[in-house]
Amino acid sequence: MKLRFWGARGSIPTPLTPAKLKSKISSIVQRISPADLESQESRERFLARLPDYLFSTVGGNTACVEVCTDEHCRLIFDAGTGIRELGKAIMEQKRACAMHLFMSHFHWDHLQGLPFFAPAFDPRNHLAFYSPQPNFRSILEGQMRAPYFPITMDEMAAKKEFVVLSGEGVQIGGVRVRPRAMSHPGGCYSYAIEEKGKKAIYSTDTELDPKDFDRTPENEEYFGDADALIIDAQYTLGEAIEKQYWGHSSFSLAADFASSWRIKRLILFHHEPSYSDQKIDSILKSADWYLSHMEEKGIQVVLAREGLSIDV
Repeated sequence: MKLRFWGARGSIPTPLTPAKLKSKISSIVQRISPADLESQESRERFLARLPDYLFSTVGGNTACVEVCTDEHCRLIFDAGTGIRELGKAIMEQKRACAMHLFMSHFHWDHLQGLPFFAPAFDPRNHLAFYSPQPNFRSILEGQMRAPYFPITMDEMAAKKEFVVLSGEGVQIGGVRVRPRAMSHPGGCYSYAIEEKGKKAIYSTDTELDPKDFDRTPENEEYFGDADALIIDAQYTLGEAIEKQYWGHSSFSLAADFASSWRIKRLILFHHEPSYSDQKIDSILKSADWYLSHMEEKGIQVVLAREGLSIDV
């Protein structure tokens, strides 16, 4: 399966401001030497040496992750503002498609892109929604009616289906998707996606709890030996302590969790909206350093950013 990130910010969309863009350009210009400008090759080498926080951005869109299975089935996790760009990419293919949209919960940053998801308005398409929340259809329909939005879900011309999940989850072709309740104000569900012996877990808006570390058969079966874990790492440790019960985790606690369950790849997600790209890059470096000093070696840590694709 392949993971692709269309939105990785938490809480609220965070566009790159003109001031931040000027700051990036200024920092790049200060690094240039005459030798860097001598040829096309020297210019490319200079750009390749730039740190990610200068040469790119994690993006400002809120949570949306696409999973393409080996059978070319399209699973989507959350409908934050990133789903708009995903929708544009799907429409460019100019063919009918089936989409499976799993909702973690219904805070604004995880559903506010849904009214702008163009494939939902194409009658050739099939769009299935999934959540363990029994009344989730009415929740989705409620945020697309006056006074919140001028177009209702009835005007989404795609064939729509609403599936209430149990703990066993759902089988879609050769892929099994299972929900698990996590700690977050108002509730939130993570999802384990399993295909051909590979497992990825999507766990946004998660305040890791001691019970998540318990060596129970249920935890072992759900979390153990996952090939990839996409997890909320919005805070530093100090912030996580200060903001206990806000429903988010620190990068260090996420690293402890990955080590505890022998996770192969840790993907830091749901970035704090007030953080600059440089600050988020420093969290990645800190997490990498932290993991390098653990007994459980070999865990790869990755920063979720818009446009990133990962093969699992």
